Amino acid sequence: MAAREKSLKHRLKHVNTTFEASSIDSTAVEEKLFGQAEEDEDSDDGPVVFICGKCKLPVGDSLSWDGSEDDQNQIRLKRVTDNVLIGKDNRLYEVSKSKRSLCLVLDLFCQGCQSVLGMVYASTPKNLDHKRFTFCFNVADIDSYVLGSASQMLAAEGPKEQPVTLEYRGIVEQQLTEMKMLVISMAHRLEEIEAGLQEGCDEA
Repeated sequence: MAAREKSLKHRLKHVNTTFEASSIDSTAVEEKLFGQAEEDEDSDDGPVVFICGKCKLPVGDSLSWDGSEDDQNQIRLKRVTDNVLIGKDNRLYEVSKSKRSLCLVLDLFCQGCQSVLGMVYASTPKNLDHKRFTFCFNVADIDSYVLGSASQMLAAEGPKEQPVTLEYRGIVEQQLTEMKMLVISMAHRLEEIEAGLQEGCDEA
């Protein structure tokens, strides 16, 4: 009899250890299933393409970003496209009247419409050396768009292909939600079973 009780306790201890090692947290399961969609929606936007404000030719992108000058309403890029032309005539430009920071600049032109987009600093005081060798664009003269932000699509073609309608999408989303709820319900049930086994081990 004593040997039988010892064997039963050993089996219960083995079961308890097994469930401790593979314990399932229903809250974690729910976060995995329903939290993934929220993370996808909050994902970062793609690169930004800067275009001429008039003729819409691309002039650069955010992968060449070097900084911004809020007080002058400008952005700085390290590289630009061939649609940007650098003027040949230097001119004096005063960055700040209070500090009297005179610079030599070259204007930047759009190759398509010849409009002025910004400037390149050819010579600057020491405190403005960070502006040299960069392309400074006037925010008022350019536009931008985010890659991957387009939403318009052509309807699917072919006898076997069906366009994804709002009704079909709603059905699929409903089925996915039901499957997720089923998994969460199973996780809760496993928690209850685990708790029952734990109580049995404690009583033994």
